[in-house]
Amino acid sequence: MDADIAVDERLVRSLVRAQHPDLEGPVWSVAAGWDNAVYRLGERLAVRLPRRKVAAELVRNEQRWLPGLAASLPVPIPAPVRVGCPTEAYPWPWSITPWLHGTVVAATPVPSRMAFAEQLAAFVNALHVPAPPGAPANPVRGVPLPTRAGAMAERFASGRVPLDLRPLWEDLAAVPFWAGPPLWVHGDPHPGNLLTGLDGRLSAVLDFGDLTAGDPATDLAAAWLVFDAPARAVFRAALAGVDENTWQRGRGWALNIGAAVAADPTGTREMHAVGAHALRQVRLG
Repeated sequence: MDADIAVDERLVRSLVRAQHPDLEGPVWSVAAGWDNAVYRLGERLAVRLPRRKVAAELVRNEQRWLPGLAASLPVPIPAPVRVGCPTEAYPWPWSITPWLHGTVVAATPVPSRMAFAEQLAAFVNALHVPAPPGAPANPVRGVPLPTRAGAMAERFASGRVPLDLRPLWEDLAAVPFWAGPPLWVHGDPHPGNLLTGLDGRLSAVLDFGDLTAGDPATDLAAAWLVFDAPARAVFRAALAGVDENTWQRGRGWALNIGAAVAADPTGTREMHAVGAHALRQVRLG
């Protein structure tokens, strides 16, 4: 997807030099997603800058909420250590975060992910607490599954999502909605947003751009997005107080997110593999 503004190493260096000169160091590009560009800043830091206007509010959410959340979570997250302000050259807020080392889970063999199934459940347990007033709203995460019916219809019509999954989607979308208080929700629990260390254990959870308050089932989609059936059983057993309706809504969210990735014509080969894996796994239950 085209960016609203061009971000390059020269711009990043100038922003850091002007606003945080004590952190100035070598800068090089490491990622440019739909919403954000990420640059290394020396060996220990990263700079995260929105590429599109719609992403700027997501960065503000991360700046406001992640430092507090980080203190209560059992693995590192990219909580900003410094905040950048808009300038004439760059119109949006931006962040300096720790550089979190590890291997992206999407690039690891699925059976090996059993090593962190309990650990990811512990992360989810720690995150899923009542969110305070003013927590970010999100129209596509943490909401009732039936609100995603229009988007799912488009994905089925694309020809990239098997039509025989439609009855399963309809059944899962009909599961009773979350009746508890709005809980903190990561919102994008796919294996491209998880890192593991050399020991195969979970070393970080990334990309809180979809952070919101709502139905915790959204994050339980990781059971199908990340794991195979044996690891999914371990993950579920380690979750705290998840009832059957919430578990089945999690399956519905996995189908929703997996279909979104599978139907995306601009997606990478790696992300299409994530989508295909999720669609296979939701069939298994």
